[in-house]
Amino acid sequence: MANFSKSRVPQFSVDVYQNEFLPEGGREVSAIVTVTATGGGTVGSAAAPHHYTPGQGPSAAVAIMVDCSGSMDYPPTKMRNARDATSAAIDTLRDGVHFAVIGGTHVAKEVYPGGGRLAVADATTRGQAKHALRKLTATGGTAIGTWLRLADRLLSSADVGIRHGILLTDGRNEHESPEDLKAALDSCAGRFTCDARGVGTDWEVKEVTGIASALLGTSDIVADPAGLAADFTRMMETAMGKEVADVSLRLWTPVGTTVKFVKQVAPTVEDLTGRRTEAGPRAGDYPTGSWGDESRDYHVCVEVPVAGLGREMLAARVSLVVPQPGDGAQNLGAQGLVRAVWTDDMVASTSINPQVAHYTGQAELAQVIQQGLDLRKAGDIDGATAKLGRAVQLAGDSGNADTAKLLAKVVDVVDAATGTVRLKAKVAEADEMTLETRSTKTVRVKK
Repeated sequence: MANFSKSRVPQFSVDVYQNEFLPEGGREVSAIVTVTATGGGTVGSAAAPHHYTPGQGPSAAVAIMVDCSGSMDYPPTKMRNARDATSAAIDTLRDGVHFAVIGGTHVAKEVYPGGGRLAVADATTRGQAKHALRKLTATGGTAIGTWLRLADRLLSSADVGIRHGILLTDGRNEHESPEDLKAALDSCAGRFTCDARGVGTDWEVKEVTGIASALLGTSDIVADPAGLAADFTRMMETAMGKEVADVSLRLWTPVGTTVKFVKQVAPTVEDLTGRRTEAGPRAGDYPTGSWGDESRDYHVCVEVPVAGLGREMLAARVSLVVPQPGDGAQNLGAQGLVRAVWTDDMVASTSINPQVAHYTGQAELAQVIQQGLDLRKAGDIDGATAKLGRAVQLAGDSGNADTAKLLAKVVDVVDAATGTVRLKAKVAEADEMTLETRSTKTVRVKK
């Protein structure tokens, strides 16, 4: 039975930024909801259903999935770098964390510890795991769904609070159908989170970002395999910092109110609208994954019934919950209110809240980059130029310097303020893939 003693878990807070004023007949209400988790607090057992070892953070299990397909041997340094990166990740594991290493080809194989088990990290098992990495050789195909299903079986065998995967691939998922991969992702969603990385330039961006999106993790490109060890170390350090899993944003709305969308908008854009699960009368839960000490922003948009001038209503209530044994949920004690007030003051009702305006632009930035790159691949030069020009303009307006630098490797910027650009005649594949992979990364608004 799980130990329900008091434990260190984050304390959550919710802040709402909006212009609550609507003109006569106005119905659409937008708000940016900032959720912040700060560690160090001690709360009752209900929010921490698993045993956390004092001083070591919460109980956790991690599965590292390493591509071992034949293409990992071209060049041979790629496989060596992957072994070194996995070794660095193993060194970063906290004592007491359950873990396994999986070799992925057209089938999934247990590299360590084997026998359908997870090892428990300590000096001995870390050494054994790094020794077992010598078994990683490049041969065979790629069927990522099988890797994920094996990771799920192994991770689910541990009674832990945090379950996380790290997945590395260098190629396209050619040995199973897209439907098989989607079925595996659907099966694993909500059971563990997963960070996905593409190494080199022979993998499919939408596959890798789709895996991370479905499993509420991060995605990125490591164009130079020499950078894998540093990247794996950072990923594992972040995973070790997670303190509570399966946090959902719960949105309650009154009768007659419709939820138009719920999107995470920082640190990346992620549309959560379609992931809603009903949570009682007029309430729905939107999954956000695991949390440590961090802050994220969400854009909530609802449509309210029309009311008369001077009237005020609660348009939505936002809170945070974690699942409990059975079908219950524990409220984490933080909430924010989204309001609607009808006014004939045109200045008040037409001003756009700076946070809402900023993140509306950031969401458009991610969208036009994707559209522009897709048009470029399709040979529509005019369409691609227009979209990527708009992206340059939005990146400049919002101060997203990292994205602006990536765009400058794909287009020649004539005038950033007006979005006037020319497509470069030659673009390095790694530069284009980096822009596509990182297109959803946003900058925080200065509050």
